[in-house]
Amino acid sequence: MKNIFVGNLSFGATEEAVRSLFEPYGAIERVSIVTDRDTGRSRGFGFVEMSVNDEAQRAITALDGKELDGRAIKVNEARPKEDRGFNGGGPRRSNRW
Repeated sequence: MKNIFVGNLSFGATEEAVRSLFEPYGAIERVSIVTDRDTGRSRGFGFVEMSVNDEAQRAITALDGKELDGRAIKVNEARPKEDRGFNGGGPRRSNRW
């Protein structure tokens, strides 16, 4: 199983559009477009999971830089999510009253 990062998506890109772009290269397990938790809008990137590594590699090679909805998409193997530690990038608060 290979997890593929798809970046520079238009904010109107749908999971169905991304799936149809990847389907000619092999079996797709899952497609997800990451959305902003507050607005529900796309954040401009997503992930595709493909079950066969060779098919996934062919898709990465063929689709990196390909145009979707007028934008050249970035396609590569997804890296593991980095641990951001306890604060996770949220606002820092002082203990002073």
